[in-house]
Amino acid sequence: MAQFYFKYGAMNSGKSIEIIKVAHNYEEQNKPVKIYTSALDDREGVGQVSSRVGFARPAIPVEEEDNLFEMIEEAAQEEQLFCILVDEAQFLKKHHIIELARVVDELNIPVMAFGLKNDFTNELFEGSKYLLIYADKIEEIKTICWFCHKKATMNLRFSEGKPVYQGDQIQIGGNESYLPVCRRCYQNPGKIENKTMS
Repeated sequence: MAQFYFKYGAMNSGKSIEIIKVAHNYEEQNKPVKIYTSALDDREGVGQVSSRVGFARPAIPVEEEDNLFEMIEEAAQEEQLFCILVDEAQFLKKHHIIELARVVDELNIPVMAFGLKNDFTNELFEGSKYLLIYADKIEEIKTICWFCHKKATMNLRFSEGKPVYQGDQIQIGGNESYLPVCRRCYQNPGKIENKTMS
């Protein structure tokens, strides 16, 4: 029976490389998959799943108005799909998450969605909120704090080398803009401002 997975982690936790690995494992067994990603993430070009370790895969970009159930149902009529993989799932809208749940329930195709849980102000993204509600299985992909040895659970935004705690929820960026941090380092910016981001 197909299931709906939400695999979340802070920045730099290896979410994108996990998607590429899962896709490779299926395809090595001649089991086709489809990879989707939010069209908002244009760091490496729209429609790309790119890992910091240098691997990349093309993906189908998802726009706000897209119906994922219809897109996947049409693709499944052309070939049998064994898994749907979604990168940057935090940027999806509520209707996208419900459509992915329908893919699992009505098309019997497993869906694995990967993304951030909380933004840089520690509020849930819309996509993450509904993934936490609708997913059958929720798994944390762990990484360590940039400034200490603890587990990173938060994403700290930087501007000109200083922590930022206010602003637009969505601002696309990598290590130049965001770092994974633990709760203690997130809440004590004075102690980390003098440390390097590189």
